[in-house]
Amino acid sequence: MSQQRTNVAFLIGTIAILSLINTDCVAVKEDEEEFILCVTSRRRMQDHSYQNLTNVPSNLPNDTQYLDISHNSIQRLNGASFSGLSHLCCLKVTHCGLQDISPSVFRHTPALKVLNISFNDLPIVPDISLKQLKILDLAYNLYNSYRIPASFQNLANLDVLSLGSPAALSVNYNDFDPLSNVPLHHLVLGAGIRWQKYDSGALAKLKSLKTLSVFATFCGEVRMFEKLLADVNVTGAKFLKFITLFPDDCNVTGNFFENLKTMPLVHNVTIENTWINSSFMEVLLKNVWFSSLYDLSFVNITYNEDTPDGFQFHTINHSVNLGSITFNSVKHYQYKYPTINMSIDAMSNLNYFKFSGTGMNILPCKLLSVLPSLETLDLSDNLLKDNGFWWYQCSYTSVFPKLRRLYLSKNRFSSLSFISDRTNQMKTLESLDLSFNSISLDGECSWPAQLTELSLANNNLGNSVFNYLSVNFERIDLSKTGIISITQKDLSRFPKLTHLQLSSNSIQVIPADLSAPFLLSLHVDQNAITSISKLAGLSKLQILKAGNNPFVCSCDSYWFASVLNKSLLPDWPLDYTCSTPPSFAGVSLSEYKTSELSCDMWLQAVVAIPLIIIISAAIGLVFYKCDGVWYTKMLWVWIRVQRRGKKSSNMLKNVSFCYHAFISYSHQDSGWVDSRLVPSLEGAGLSLCVHERDFVPGVWIIDNIINCVESSYKTLFILSKHFVQSEWCNYELFFAQHRAVNIQQDSLVFILLEPIPTDSLPKKFLRLRSLLRQQTYLEWTNDERKQQVFWASLKSMLHVADKSMVLKDVALAIADTAPLVTDQM
Repeated sequence: MSQQRTNVAFLIGTIAILSLINTDCVAVKEDEEEFILCVTSRRRMQDHSYQNLTNVPSNLPNDTQYLDISHNSIQRLNGASFSGLSHLCCLKVTHCGLQDISPSVFRHTPALKVLNISFNDLPIVPDISLKQLKILDLAYNLYNSYRIPASFQNLANLDVLSLGSPAALSVNYNDFDPLSNVPLHHLVLGAGIRWQKYDSGALAKLKSLKTLSVFATFCGEVRMFEKLLADVNVTGAKFLKFITLFPDDCNVTGNFFENLKTMPLVHNVTIENTWINSSFMEVLLKNVWFSSLYDLSFVNITYNEDTPDGFQFHTINHSVNLGSITFNSVKHYQYKYPTINMSIDAMSNLNYFKFSGTGMNILPCKLLSVLPSLETLDLSDNLLKDNGFWWYQCSYTSVFPKLRRLYLSKNRFSSLSFISDRTNQMKTLESLDLSFNSISLDGECSWPAQLTELSLANNNLGNSVFNYLSVNFERIDLSKTGIISITQKDLSRFPKLTHLQLSSNSIQVIPADLSAPFLLSLHVDQNAITSISKLAGLSKLQILKAGNNPFVCSCDSYWFASVLNKSLLPDWPLDYTCSTPPSFAGVSLSEYKTSELSCDMWLQAVVAIPLIIIISAAIGLVFYKCDGVWYTKMLWVWIRVQRRGKKSSNMLKNVSFCYHAFISYSHQDSGWVDSRLVPSLEGAGLSLCVHERDFVPGVWIIDNIINCVESSYKTLFILSKHFVQSEWCNYELFFAQHRAVNIQQDSLVFILLEPIPTDSLPKKFLRLRSLLRQQTYLEWTNDERKQQVFWASLKSMLHVADKSMVLKDVALAIADTAPLVTDQM
């Protein structure tokens, strides 16, 4: 037993001396509850602090949710300044010299949930009646009384209230009456000064109180402190915090915490930022040992020995309920080893122990490591190295018999292989925190099978770190470790993985094929990810934290912004904004609207194909109704004439013709030929060969046909039912086709005087049937507008003597008929 007492003294002494060089103050963690309660988009936050304002800025956006006008010179708040701010949820007006608040202010802000008007010059606690208000901070003003206005009884949702004034020296019995029916859970009371009076029963009226934080000094005021604890016992509060309980020059005497033994509901006591001497510690711990207290914490304390024998705590024959002790930032007042005489048996039931911010660099043998019930040991923020925690002169064959969680963050550990080997000595260790160290991947690691959780955050390790981890790990934290990518090969190493943190790295892509069948939580916030695709392989995912990435607002983000269940995202929508394109920069991803139709190619095809078919059918119907087929045929004839013009002129350069065209027709169609065709073409300067007029008398008719065909630039066939019944017409077609094959390929021109189905032609006209299927023909119409196009096309094919004239005529003809075509369409 004496050896154990010596070890305790050595431990505390080492820590105390080393803590002299540790001058860091306890960091105050920013309370982000106001953001959780109020802000849905950073675009709805207005920060006008430190701008030398004398009034609330005008023309604030009506959708403002968060307004900070702290550190200005605003002495009064009036309702006109907040008109239209019906969505305002959080208002901060601190360090402004504020002296007056008009009641009309809060009529314009019905949605206000957080109001912080601390550190001002308010002479009284202002009247406030806001049904939605949850957090109200009135600390550090100049009111001289803690008396609450009657309007506070309307604060039906008030959860946290902070009151404190250096001018308020007393707490009176009726001060908190309006809060008796308000569901207040946390009260912060005081401004760090010594109270002159506390009326018994003042706080006992707060029946819903769960946490009380008292910021006041009680040097020599044991009786006042006892009355305060008695009232706390009536409220049923479970958590007590005493800040600056004793000033530095206080000679602490008396049993301040004797009432703890009669307060069965108190679960946690925290003593913060105060002076504590060894005699007070002895009395305090004796009261704790006889109480129902489970958690005792000391934060940012200065320890002083005021007894000649130092701290003496002998074993007490009594069951102890205390299971958690925290020492966070301990400074020693004197330059000598403190004397600590305490039996380890007194801590036999301890299952949580935190000793951080103390400068510890060596863990003594057989001290904390032999505590029989210790499950959690937190030695973060110290000066421990590999051999400082596993001291080479100590034997660790059987250590930490029940230790499950070990926190070694913010120390000086370096060798991952050494640490992995030594953790095999801890047979029950499940979780290890090595974040914020100087870890290096110096060799193969051998982890114990029962270790399932490891944190290596804030160590420069890179992608190769996955090769040094155990397949048994279920929770891995690799935040800010220099990882640039995550692949399926990396994840496949950990078949039991349930939680993975990869925050603050340089990852650009989350692969779509990423698969982890048991993964429940994935943190990839603060990386370089521009979009996140469907995570089909993460079917059991319950938490996805991906905020503060440079998202691209495009179809790449459609699934994430529109389809993904946002209940998976604990930081949605505040931390999700667009970085590109520039037109969307800074816009919340929740405000970016797109549709599946605009982003899904298959869906676009499904919609577009029927739409194209319908539009095409409509256009086809209009085309048909407006005789588009006929106009198209005419245009095609004209185009073919232009394309063949040059070729034909070269082939016929040395050939001369007597006629522009030989007309082959049935004598039964002579009426149309004589009255319409011949006058129209010859009137245009064309020379025609008509058998009734131009055949040479006395010459065999076959010779006349051959001579006329060969003497004509074109052979013009007038097709009708009479034509196909004429024997002579068949001869003329035969000779003209023979000439076309041998000399001029486009010498045949067909005019369809009336419809003739090709399948109805007699067998002797097989050639004509074939030609009509292969060659374009002109179709006569009774529509006078279409006849003008017909004559223009026909004349353009027959003009050969002067090509420029022919082109001019065609152009003029087409120009004349174009308006007609447009009107018809």
